[in-house]
Amino acid sequence: MGGMTEIQLVGRPTGVPTADLFAFVDSEPPVVQPGTALVENLYLSVDPYMRQCMDELWELHSPLEGRSLGRVVESRTPEYEVGDIVFHGNGWRTHALVRPGESRRIEEIPGVPLSAHLGILGGTGLSAYVGLVRVAKLQPGETVFVSAAAGAVGTAAARLAKLLGAGRVIGSTGSREKAERLVSEVGFDAAFCYRDGPIVDSLAKAAPDGIDVYLDNVGGEHLAAAIDVLKQRGRIAWCGAVSTYNHEAPVAPRNLFDIVGKELRLEGFLVRENLDARPELYDLVVPELLAGRMVSDETVVTGFDSMVEAFLAMLSGANRGKMIVRL
Repeated sequence: MGGMTEIQLVGRPTGVPTADLFAFVDSEPPVVQPGTALVENLYLSVDPYMRQCMDELWELHSPLEGRSLGRVVESRTPEYEVGDIVFHGNGWRTHALVRPGESRRIEEIPGVPLSAHLGILGGTGLSAYVGLVRVAKLQPGETVFVSAAAGAVGTAAARLAKLLGAGRVIGSTGSREKAERLVSEVGFDAAFCYRDGPIVDSLAKAAPDGIDVYLDNVGGEHLAAAIDVLKQRGRIAWCGAVSTYNHEAPVAPRNLFDIVGKELRLEGFLVRENLDARPELYDLVVPELLAGRMVSDETVVTGFDSMVEAFLAMLSGANRGKMIVRL
């Protein structure tokens, strides 16, 4: 086989990241040692959490981390055979050396796009599922509010909330066009552009009877608005805070103490601590995908050379659903 290419971080961002902070580096593929397998990557995920990794978690001038799907091209481990599809964390490169304990084989499901294993069946869908089911304990008939609703977790949350029997699902996003598409194409009952006025006013208008559950992907003023509109004993599942990822100073909600007065519950969670919920997600979603009643919302960009562009576009909200790079 030929060489491989990886993308390295060559500088730390100040505020919004730029393309010059990344470099494409060519090298020879790694030698396949006993207990490892070489995969040729097929799909690479770009996610909001990666913006935080750029600050200090990712080492400079080294391969980067990212969820990926690859096909085994050489194996020296009994767990993987040539041709197997493997989910792993060695993204931002064309090829990767994987170990069974740090990756897992994907059972291809006829009729389900392979990319769905990075979307609705991957960490994206699992984040939404854990937030709604395990953390917020969503009950049939309840009203759910989702921020960053056009993003990967946001679109998955709407589809899962409806499947779980939510009575009304409301989303916020960055443009009126996106808001309209969330209602017409994704299944939200109402959606609004958070730039159109005070978020609390838009949310109260969309949920005149209040909300029961808030899946928070943003933090900041969205969280404050949700606290205002939540019903007594409402629940907040805090998944992320994209409003602070580019070093905007995080501000505690002005109404934080209302959590006490309204007996609200706010709980943060990490999807990696809930991987045991994956079989539950599959049982719920796979039949819906096969029946055509659900899709994995994706924005797919083709070509490894488009990886940085796709990442920056995702950070600016150019995607609907999961942003994926197809090699």
